[in-house]
Amino acid sequence: MLLFKDIEIKDKELITSYTLKSQRNNCDLSFSNLCSWRFLYNTQYTVKDGFLILRFRAKGRLVYMMPIGDGDLKQILNEMVNDAHKEKEQFCMLGVSAEMCDEINELIPGKFQFDFNRDYADYIYLRTDLATLAGKKFQSKRNHVNKFRKTYDYEYTPLTSAHIQECLDLEAEWCKVNNCDQQEGTGNERRALVYALHHFDDLGLTGGMLRVDGKIVAFTFGMPINQNTFGVHVEKADTSVEGSYAMINYEFANHVPEQYHYLNREEDLGIEGLRKAKLSYQPSILLEKYIACLKDEPMEEIKW
Repeated sequence: MLLFKDIEIKDKELITSYTLKSQRNNCDLSFSNLCSWRFLYNTQYTVKDGFLILRFRAKGRLVYMMPIGDGDLKQILNEMVNDAHKEKEQFCMLGVSAEMCDEINELIPGKFQFDFNRDYADYIYLRTDLATLAGKKFQSKRNHVNKFRKTYDYEYTPLTSAHIQECLDLEAEWCKVNNCDQQEGTGNERRALVYALHHFDDLGLTGGMLRVDGKIVAFTFGMPINQNTFGVHVEKADTSVEGSYAMINYEFANHVPEQYHYLNREEDLGIEGLRKAKLSYQPSILLEKYIACLKDEPMEEIKW
């Protein structure tokens, strides 16, 4: 039997002891994301036989993540299926990469259906690409950065908990311009962002901020997903300051520790403008994530 508990900040050390050692670099495994979005997804976890197992509710449906760890994966998947059936739910896992689909099919041939939604693919970039903007493909991005340098008296500094109120003020202005409160998606994002800022140090976040003439015009933050991938969770800027998004992106990439080969800038959620912006930075990897659901199994204990 699997005994799940709600994720709390105090669980950070335990959970990251699994995620940081994993080869998986999808944004869903960032502890900050797991904790900051728990209000929406009722995120829970358990540890069993060398595996971290995560489950949550998406649109009222119980779903799981592919377990993280080492051991008898087939047995752990069996226990997860039984847990779902105990809850009278079909067993489904989100965030399953193509390699994981192959692994599941090898262990349990023909039992799962795999569906891909482009809106939830992760955009993963080479850190050096975003930090140098070298080459012809980044010419327009370099132009934005160079114009910003020439136009503004600016300063980039690390974001710390001492700057939280300034960030909240900028985010409030951004929300006013973008009608956050009228849209469920941006409203939820705002709640997660505010939680993360208020618990900045406890979550282990790292961020940066951009000032023009002493006033904050952009900020960003994130945290490591694993040993070679850093997750960039939030980026907000004053669009009246031309080039502020390009500049905070460039500066932050230059300040992320060099051990992180990749920057995961998360999904576009099917938002046309966001997709165009993310593609314009030439992702090194477009990480396809599948939902894997057990085919037509009865709601009873099963054994493979």
